[in-house]
Order: sequence, then C-alpha cells, then structure tokens
Amino acid sequence: MGLICAVTFTDKGRLYYADPGDLTLVVGDRVRYPTPDGPEVAQVMWAPQWTSEDVGGLPALLGLATAADLEALESGRTMRAQARVAAKRLIREHQLPMKLAGVDHVLSTNQTVIYFTAPHRVDFRALVRDLGSTLRGRVELRQLSARDEARVMGGIGSCGRELCCSTFLVDFEPVSVRMAKDQDLPLNPMRISGACGRLMCCLKYEHPLYQDFQANAPAIGSCVSTPDGEATVVGHSVPSESVVLRMNSDGRRTSCAMASVCSSRKAHDSFYGDGTVGSGLSGPA
Repeated sequence: MGLICAVTFTDKGRLYYADPGDLTLVVGDRVRYPTPDGPEVAQVMWAPQWTSEDVGGLPALLGLATAADLEALESGRTMRAQARVAAKRLIREHQLPMKLAGVDHVLSTNQTVIYFTAPHRVDFRALVRDLGSTLRGRVELRQLSARDEARVMGGIGSCGRELCCSTFLVDFEPVSVRMAKDQDLPLNPMRISGACGRLMCCLKYEHPLYQDFQANAPAIGSCVSTPDGEATVVGHSVPSESVVLRMNSDGRRTSCAMASVCSSRKAHDSFYGDGTVGSGLSGPA
C-alpha cells in the first residue's frame, strides 16, 4: 500500500501521478513537481489517497509551491505568449508552409521550444536564427505528427468529451481499419476519424470485447438451440452480450443472452452426443 495523488500542469490537462510523501494536500494546492528540466509548479487534482497497488517508482513531490515559484510560473506564461506572437509573425515573414501548434518555455535554461506541423520537411534555419534574436534565448523547433498536434492543442471529440490524447493517454497504440470492421462500424472516414484526421484511438478500447464475443458466439446464419426451441442467428449485440434470433417455429425475432444459446447443431451434437437434447442453457462456442 502507499499514498498517491495526481497533479496537472494546465487546466483540464493530463494527469500526472506522484508520491505526496508527508505533505497534507487538498485539491487546488500548488506543488513542486520534479521534471527533467527542474521543478515545475503543478496543481493538485486528486488529493492523496491510499491504494493497495504497488506505487513504487512514482516521482515524489518536492513540497508546496513558494511565492517565488508562482512568480516564475507567471513569468513563464508571459514568455510563452510573447514567443507565440513572435513565432506567428516570423513564420508569415519567412513564408514557411508550417503551422504553429504550441510553445513551451524553460525558465531555468531560458530555452523556448516551438512545436509546429507541416506537410513535409521545412528548412527553418533562418526562422530559428530570427527567433533566437527576437526572444534573446535558445530556440528549438520540433515538428509534430497529426496525432501529437491534437494532443498538444486539445479539443472535443465526437463523443462530446475532451480528447483522450490530451487528457489521459500516455502512448499512441496502433489502430487499424480492421478494428472498425470487427465492431461493425461504417467505414466512413468522417465517422471513424478523430480530430487529428487519423483513426480514433477509442477504436482500440472495446476491440478485445468484440474479439472475445466473435470467438464464443454462434456465427450469423447458424442454427442454435434455445430454451424456446430451434432458431437461426441473424445478428449480434456485443455490448449486451446477446444474439438476435429468428425462431424457426413462427419466424418471430427475439434477443437472447449468449449464455442461453447453444452453438450450431453439429457442434452441439459433437459435444453432447448424437440424440442428446440437453438443457439448452449452455454449450460450446
């Protein structure tokens, strides 16, 4: 067991977990969070709580933020705003085919990182030189992919919630069209693409459920046995773990839990033996 809390660096941004140590924190407190570039000010979003899981290896908070830390935080915001304005202006002046995606500034090293997107590689050496002269510090430009741009800029997905990549996703896992097909989703790019224009990351979430269902459920068109008699499978409902049946006796359609449906007659007989009717309450997939 151990104590764990969660902090964020931006409003409604991604959560970062930490070990609060001996600190007594409440939601909204400003704390010093260790980063590779030095301590950064973060806001507590989850108050410390005990967990039964092993939380070893989490970064330990360095204490409550001081007045100097908060002043440095405000200075960083001012520098980022100035860098954003300067970058947009110089990109226009140099007529570069690139789009500004985000700006970060590290006060301890006086380094500004400019994130941008572009359809291809861009020669931005002159831009870096002019930015360094304007901002009077070291400037680094990093090109982002479409998914990384959505993560940095944030937004609202088709579900009405904030983008997963900008809130809790740590890594991008491969997503394929096959996942959409397995979930019987329309292969319309407008329906299965996210704000980044790529396949939605959430296609990955429920895909294992569909795979397990398809491996265990009787195939569409197969004849099955139910407590109400013989029927033919005409559809699947994965969220409710049920199958849609057409009863052979009267042709009516009904929905039945997969656990109450025997598999095909052939598989049923091979499992129970020829001529064995069984209870009709279970059977092999």
